[in-house]
Amino acid sequence: MAGTELTVGIGGFGAIGAKVARALDQGMPGIRLVAISARDHDGARARMAGMAKPPPVVALAELAGVADVVVECAPASVFAEVAEAAVEAGRIFIPLSCGALLQHPDLVARAAETGARIIVPTGALVGLDAVRAAAEGVIHSVHMVTRKPPNGLAGAPYLLENNISVDGLDAAKLVFEGTARDAAKAFPANVNVAAALSMAGNGPDNTTIEIWADPGVTRNTHTIKVDSDATRFEMKIEGIPSPENPATGLLTPLSVLATLRGLVSTMKVGT
Repeated sequence: MAGTELTVGIGGFGAIGAKVARALDQGMPGIRLVAISARDHDGARARMAGMAKPPPVVALAELAGVADVVVECAPASVFAEVAEAAVEAGRIFIPLSCGALLQHPDLVARAAETGARIIVPTGALVGLDAVRAAAEGVIHSVHMVTRKPPNGLAGAPYLLENNISVDGLDAAKLVFEGTARDAAKAFPANVNVAAALSMAGNGPDNTTIEIWADPGVTRNTHTIKVDSDATRFEMKIEGIPSPENPATGLLTPLSVLATLRGLVSTMKVGT
């Protein structure tokens, strides 16, 4: 789509959505912000103070009616509302709630029928290109170890349901071990990176993950080991948590911007 202008709507105006919106408001060739959505419309309008061209605030399901590209960075509980509308309208859909996408596999089949495209951003996942390339051959195993400051995991459904406390820890505590699919259900706001990894590589049921609440780390740390018939590698990412939302990292909105830029750039580096 090089040389064309794409209109963008952002679903969610929290730590990620607000940063993406403000960056687009400052200008990106070929990309124009036309709408945002938030639960609190008045609050969203107030937070747009200082923007050169603050866009209108609309309902989640209305984004697909006004934008070529719909970026989802809303709570996982409303994922389907924005995703289904975008796919039905044949839009380019960029989901940040990758874990929620795993729970709606029908969206991929429906996108093939409507002409929609679902593009999952790299986010905090260094080496995603290598994982995707390895998946063209045979991947034997993908294992991920996530360590987060305890406050970055507080309130996760799995911890509440299993009465697991991460308060006052003086040593690292393993709070989950299982597949990426199960992790996405258990920690919908915390391990979207694991969902993206599984979709790029060996699938959500063949990608394993450990999640640790670790008072000894100040960054969201992911260590990933991949073994395939073409390569074997290990990578470690230490993402700085967002001050507004420690469950996510500062790199995530930047990854969204890079994804949007790649949609209209004359040259794109990386697969």
